Amino acid sequence: MTLHPGPESPELNVLGQRLEPCCFAPQTGFYRDGYCRTGPRDVGRHIVCAEVTPEFLEFTRAAGNDLSTPRPEFGFPGLRPGDRWCLCALRWKEAQDAGCAPPVILEACHQRVLELIPMEALQAHAL
Repeated sequence: MTLHPGPESPELNVLGQRLEPCCFAPQTGFYRDGYCRTGPRDVGRHIVCAEVTPEFLEFTRAAGNDLSTPRPEFGFPGLRPGDRWCLCALRWKEAQDAGCAPPVILEACHQRVLELIPMEALQAHAL
């Protein structure tokens, strides 16, 4: 899978269409290019584009991944409710199982998420 595919090899979203950007401010994605792309180095599979909620931010903080606190040394501004971010697929699933999954943007969720999360679950949380 290429990092920046050309028109001859587009990465697809869960709807089978060209993957759309998730967010450029803050700059998201494993590759920090605004897209929920994945590749061999992305062991966390940051492929769910979600609009974070207060409940999700608290859930992930309690699970050991504080996404609210800025980490300037990593170029991370910290997330606020309403920000869009490429989440790890299994963390989103954990949040869903706990009843606090944030809404997702289907057009920006990478198709490989369907290997881990059923489309019905994503659709039930679609913006």
